[in-house]
Amino acid sequence: MTATADAEAAENGLTPLADYLGSVLRRLRALPPLDLDLTQAYGNVLAEDVVAPHSFPAFDQAAVDGYAARWEDIAGGGRGTIYVPAQSGGAAGRTVRLNVVGDLGAASWRPVRLTPGSCFSVAAGAPLPIAADVVVPVEWTDQGMAAVEIFRVPKRGYGVRRTGEEVAAGAVLARSGTYVSPALVAVLAATGIGHVVVRPSPRVVIVATGDELVDVGRGSQPGQVVDANSHALTAAAAEAGALAYRVGICDDDPEGLRGLLEDQTLRADLIITTGGTGTGPGDMVRRILSRREGNRAGPVTFTDVALYPGTALGFGTVGAEEVPVVCLPGDPGAAMIGFEVLARPAINLLAGAEPVFRPSVRAHLLETVSSPAGLREFRPAHVAERRGGGYTVQPLNGGPFTLSGLAEANGLLVLGERVTAAAAGSTVDVLLLDRRR
Repeated sequence: MTATADAEAAENGLTPLADYLGSVLRRLRALPPLDLDLTQAYGNVLAEDVVAPHSFPAFDQAAVDGYAARWEDIAGGGRGTIYVPAQSGGAAGRTVRLNVVGDLGAASWRPVRLTPGSCFSVAAGAPLPIAADVVVPVEWTDQGMAAVEIFRVPKRGYGVRRTGEEVAAGAVLARSGTYVSPALVAVLAATGIGHVVVRPSPRVVIVATGDELVDVGRGSQPGQVVDANSHALTAAAAEAGALAYRVGICDDDPEGLRGLLEDQTLRADLIITTGGTGTGPGDMVRRILSRREGNRAGPVTFTDVALYPGTALGFGTVGAEEVPVVCLPGDPGAAMIGFEVLARPAINLLAGAEPVFRPSVRAHLLETVSSPAGLREFRPAHVAERRGGGYTVQPLNGGPFTLSGLAEANGLLVLGERVTAAAAGSTVDVLLLDRRR
């Protein structure tokens, strides 16, 4: 954000978004590390470097089904090799015949040694016989049992996996801050690791507030609004990697809200409320949580941020444990944008994940758009990769408040505080959402 944009936001009585996010995120710390069984570590972030205690592979082994042999026996005619006329489909000239002296499977454990002119039938994953330096694939042979004829000579080392070829003992498998993916779980397990130290997934509680709210399963009536927010935010928190718990609807009752939040501090690392962040007569969340008690400020500070949609955001702590709380607007579109801008980075920071923000790209705008002056707008859009490189972005109909637009979007078009119009063909910033679509 530029100094001019900061000044414009200040003139409007709004806090620049970058300043606000910086002030909030500086107050958060990653959760204390936890030692977890490997089967439970998926989805968490490593809290320390992980070093391989053993090599992988742990021993020389066959990489394919076939015949383990000495390369000089099949390529150079070593002692004991027998030549026979080439079979149908084989190379011109002669083929090589070796005596098959045994079979080795993945469960074989006794060490065996090759003698000149001999080979072992091996399964993929089986330990290699001593002196073997090549595995001839089954399909390159006549698949003989007592003796095998080899029609094609592989290169030395073909079909062989050597000890530590992929991971050497003592190698750093993953650095602190690495997301534990299924593939990383496989690497850790293969090298003998059963436990890892991770940052636990944050426990996030979502509360919807408002006398007008009714639960899903019915249509809205005058004076009633179906609670879409708590369901959507619970899904969003889970997508961000949190253990998300939807508490449900809390009426605009001061004591009820205080008691509910106090109860939830016992099981939450972060509480998200939605609704009541404005300054209207029904905005009880702001009124209750920002109320001063004696000389003490309220537990939550509400700030009018240069953000569109949804300028009013709240952040603070509640309860004796000082659990962080994020207060989002009640409009569903504004609540979802507020989650992306503020709550998701908070969850990532608590989880020890880096970066805390979603990735962004510069994209070619396909349609001219306008934007309110002095506000940083986040608009649902569809972003696509162009042939030859780069991206295009198409704003979706309805603007940032439409839930249907958010549901279709795979990106958020970002228009800065100084932008009142962006012409088709210009280059704009786009925050990438779910890349599976």
